[in-house]
Amino acid sequence: MQLPDIQLACSTLATALGSHLQQHKIEQPLIIGIRTGGVWIAERLHQQLQPQEPLYSVDISFYRDDFTRHGLHPEVKGSELPDTIEDRHVVLVDDVIMSGRTVRAAINELFDYGRPASITLVALFDIGRRELPIQPDVCAARLTLNDGQLIKLSGPEPLAISLL
Repeated sequence: MQLPDIQLACSTLATALGSHLQQHKIEQPLIIGIRTGGVWIAERLHQQLQPQEPLYSVDISFYRDDFTRHGLHPEVKGSELPDTIEDRHVVLVDDVIMSGRTVRAAINELFDYGRPASITLVALFDIGRRELPIQPDVCAARLTLNDGQLIKLSGPEPLAISLL
């Protein structure tokens, strides 16, 4: 399988997100990337959309449902979020959505900071191997991988994708 061009995928994602926000009349959302790959994608979206708010990030290490099986990730960096997200529109960004478990963990953490008005889920790539009923609102590409294959994003500069 040939992987999409990463720069083109990021540009496609930014255009689609801008249209989605305009269609839903969402102005000045909080852009929050899920560490680490989601933050790299969120940085690019933030640069293109130029919202007034700074870019934020969420580290889901303490919210994972497999914490007891796999332990704590060795590079926990902590989340960088505003004091509250109460009644704010949030754009939650991940690099690849597969099972939905990472997104579930991120949403759990976000609710510790208040109840947002809305959450728009954005993913660069959708692999579609869901274990939870979570779907991206905006996605650059949906990919079909063979069993056992995964996509790895490396970065932040240069940003690259590879098939494992």
